[in-house]
Amino acid sequence: MTESNDENGVPAMDDDGLLDAYSRTVVAVAARVLPSVASVTVRSSRGSGAGSASVITADGFLLTSAHVVVGSRSADAAFGDGTTTQVDVVGRDTLSDLAVLHARGSVPEPVEFGDASHLHVGQVVVALGNPLGLAGSVTAGIVSALGRSLPTPSGRVIDEVIQTDAALNPGNSGGVLADSAGRMVGVNTAVAGIGVGLAVPINSTTREIIATLMAKGRVRRAWLGIAGAQVPLSPELTARIGSPTGLQVAGIVAGSPADDAGLRRGDIVVELAGQKVVTTTAVQQLMVEDAIDRPIEITVWRNGALVDAITVPRELDEG
Repeated sequence: MTESNDENGVPAMDDDGLLDAYSRTVVAVAARVLPSVASVTVRSSRGSGAGSASVITADGFLLTSAHVVVGSRSADAAFGDGTTTQVDVVGRDTLSDLAVLHARGSVPEPVEFGDASHLHVGQVVVALGNPLGLAGSVTAGIVSALGRSLPTPSGRVIDEVIQTDAALNPGNSGGVLADSAGRMVGVNTAVAGIGVGLAVPINSTTREIIATLMAKGRVRRAWLGIAGAQVPLSPELTARIGSPTGLQVAGIVAGSPADDAGLRRGDIVVELAGQKVVTTTAVQQLMVEDAIDRPIEITVWRNGALVDAITVPRELDEG
C-alpha cells in the first residue's frame, strides 16, 4: 500500500487501503457477533412475524425488541450454525421497546455489551440480524445522530435513540447494533425512512431495564397524565427559577393524578419533586417505580405567579 502526505502533512491512504481497513473491521465484527444472533419466528393471535434476537447471558437469556414478540408468550429461535430452540417471553417493556426471552435449549456464547453513551457521530457501526428471513445479514454504516426520540403507540417516547445509516429491514428488529470492536451498543428497532435506521441504546438506563425484565418480567412506572411541549420563559422568570424553558401543559387526562392535583391547560411546569422540568422527557425520567403512590410537589407558572400543588403519581397501565 502506498502512502502520501496531503497538504497538511497528514499521511493519506489510497482507496484500496481504506476499503481493506473498513472491510476488515466489518468482517471481524460479523465473525464475532453473528453466531450469537438468532432468527426469531413468532406466532400469536395477531398472526405470524419474524425478527431477530441476541444471546446476552450464558444461561440462555436473549434480548429483542418488544414489538417483535407482542401478543406472544413463546417463539422459535434459529442460529446460524443450525441450532434451533424454543424461547419463552420472560418480559417485555413497550416503553423502551425491549423484551427478554429465555431459551429452553442450549445457545451460543453471549454478545458483549458496550456502552452507547461513548458513541460519537461519524463512528462506524454494524447492524446484524435476520431481515426478511435471511439469517446472518450484515450491514454497516456510521452513527448519523445521537439523542433522537422515538414515539411509541402509548404516546410516550424512547429516549436517546441512535440514528444510523446502516440499512435496516423489518426483520432486523431486535438484532444487534455493534461498534467496531464487536460490542453491542444498541438494539435495532425501526426503519425511520430511506437510509435512516434507529436503535435503542445499550446504556446504564437500558441495562437496568433489561435486568428488571430478567428478574421480574416487567418494569413498573409512574404516571401523571399530562401532555405538553417545551416553551421559552421570560427573562424575569428565567432569573427567578434558574431555567430558560419550562413545560407548557397542552392536555390533561381526565381523572389523572395531574387532574386531581388541579393542573390546567396552559400551566407551565417548572419543577417536579424538587427538580427542574423543561421537557416531557424530563417528566418521564422522574416517573420511576419509586414515585408510584408517593406524594410529590409540582410547581407551575400560572397567571403571573408560581403555584405549588401536590400530586400523587399512579402506576402506568401499558394496556
